[in-house]
Amino acid sequence: MKRLRARRLRAEAFEPFGDVLEAGDAPHRRINAGRCRRYHDLAALDFAHGRAGVSLFQAQLCRFPVEIALLERHPLGSQCFVPMGGAGYLVVVALDAGGVPGAPRAFVAQGDQAVNYHRDIWHAVLTPVAGGGLFAVIDRIGQGANLVEHHLEMPLTVEAPE
Repeated sequence: MKRLRARRLRAEAFEPFGDVLEAGDAPHRRINAGRCRRYHDLAALDFAHGRAGVSLFQAQLCRFPVEIALLERHPLGSQCFVPMGGAGYLVVVALDAGGVPGAPRAFVAQGDQAVNYHRDIWHAVLTPVAGGGLFAVIDRIGQGANLVEHHLEMPLTVEAPE
């Protein structure tokens, strides 16, 4: 079994795989009579055809170490996961290596961070590790095969960050 240590999610380290959406120190502007900060256009949603849809996913809570045996990708559209209720979650990603996942990377996202996977980025299924498991998901709705699954020959064991 392969072992991988997760790291805390940081936008710079995640850039090859997608976008990290978080308020923090990001540029913003005041709206709604000055009562709200707008952190504008934080994710590059990308759909081949079809339309953007918003769904809710309720995922089971997992505990470290987490075994990952399946990665998936979406060739026709990006996929954005927004935790609801402060759920921390595991993010495992890999670039494509000739139709199969390349070297995996693991991150732990905090409950105030969302991720947007770019099109064709291999990623693990939704894996909350803290809080509740409710997520808003923005992804492509439309005709065509937008899911490719790859079962790993050797499962990956992901350990909590130090």
